[in-house]
Amino acid sequence: MTSTTNVTPSLRTATTVARRTAWLAGALFWTAFAILEGVHHGWLAGTLALLFLILPDLTFLVALDEAPRMAKGQLPPRAVPYYNAMHRALVPLALLVAYACGPFAWPPAFAALCGWLAHISYDRAFGYGLRTKEGFQRD
Repeated sequence: MTSTTNVTPSLRTATTVARRTAWLAGALFWTAFAILEGVHHGWLAGTLALLFLILPDLTFLVALDEAPRMAKGQLPPRAVPYYNAMHRALVPLALLVAYACGPFAWPPAFAALCGWLAHISYDRAFGYGLRTKEGFQRD
């Protein structure tokens, strides 16, 4: 395990900027792919891409009744498993690989996966990540 105690603040900042820039490049790629799929395959593909672009954040609604009692920036702990499941990039990536390798061919599903990956990538690019079990942002 690597210790971060010897890492200078400027190196940590440079690493964070590089990581966020890479996530932003991915977000723009997946957004462009989702738009192209929508244009090429019609309104259903475009609608599903847009829906899956916003769907991961709808997990906040799972515990909306608890939100007023939470600290600033805290997600209600009951919503954390849903939020984290919808914000793990490996989930849509695995589904994308299964789609590409399998006999299943429905372009709107591919467009939806592109929208989902765009959402996750934008979140990471802007500094939002997975949550702790208490509902706070992980470092």
